[in-house]
Amino acid sequence: MTASVLEIRARVRRRRTVVIAAVLLALALIATVSLSVGDYPIAPADLWNTLWGGGDRLQSYVVFQVRAPRLVMALVVGAALGAAGALLQSLLGNPLASPDLLGISGGAGAAAVFGILVLGIGGPLLAVAAFAGGIVVAAFLLLAGRHRADGGYRLILAGVGVAFLTVAITNYLMVRAQVELAQAALIWLTGSLSSTPWWNVATVLAVVLLAVPAVVVCARWLPITQMGAQTAASLGVRASTVRLVTVLTAVVLTAVTCAFVGPIAFIALCAPAIARPLLGHGAIGVGTSAAIGAALLAAADLIAQFAIPGISVPVGVVTGAIGAVFLLWLLATSKGRNL
Repeated sequence: MTASVLEIRARVRRRRTVVIAAVLLALALIATVSLSVGDYPIAPADLWNTLWGGGDRLQSYVVFQVRAPRLVMALVVGAALGAAGALLQSLLGNPLASPDLLGISGGAGAAAVFGILVLGIGGPLLAVAAFAGGIVVAAFLLLAGRHRADGGYRLILAGVGVAFLTVAITNYLMVRAQVELAQAALIWLTGSLSSTPWWNVATVLAVVLLAVPAVVVCARWLPITQMGAQTAASLGVRASTVRLVTVLTAVVLTAVTCAFVGPIAFIALCAPAIARPLLGHGAIGVGTSAAIGAALLAAADLIAQFAIPGISVPVGVVTGAIGAVFLLWLLATSKGRNL
């Protein structure tokens, strides 16, 4: 191995270390603010004492029962969506590939709305319904992109069509539902982290942790498949298997978050697009995308709670606004023009 190769690898490792450290520092600052501010403000020193078992009963209740579940859910959901977006964008080689734009979130959301409005289900059964909807969309996308020559292009086009179809189905269900149920479904469809119990956090976290091995395997296989199907096959990696595992993993991560907090828009699109230029060298950066997704969603939730004094809006409103601006910027850059 030449000295130049070793120097490049060392430079890549240093850059990755700096990026990860910066993201972790941003996460720590966001978490501190999230746990400190609110109707009952807590000073940083009192927050530190409360986290380590000190503080009075009221401070402990506010931190551990009101603010911490919401913060942890934002971090877990943001990380899951960031990882799902990174996997899909790396698989398809397109910065616009994300679960929401490909219809995966829409399929999970339409199935969940059907469960809420028609079947009257909730909790774990709602998660099962959302997962089933995402699986149906994923199966259709895999079928549409089965040809190796233009599979990515066909899959993106099919995903856009499915996204519009799921919107139509959801709108029809909303129009036919009772006003009270439709209002509840609309709040869920917007995406919200309010009133998050710990059992919801534990469920989402458990599913995400179970999906971590698949994420690691996909992150290792995807760079090989990007060298071409024949090269990947010569190295013992089947491109079709990688595509199947990657899409299913993205569906699992998207569906479980959609079931408990609703379809949070644009986090899966923005997080990988921010991670790639930070890492450089065409890196996939699934872990970095997950960390950036967690920071983005937690910061967006802070904006949703406190940007307008006296008014708290669903976090999906904020992510939608941020994502729309980001998408316009992406389309205006060279990356967008080269799509």
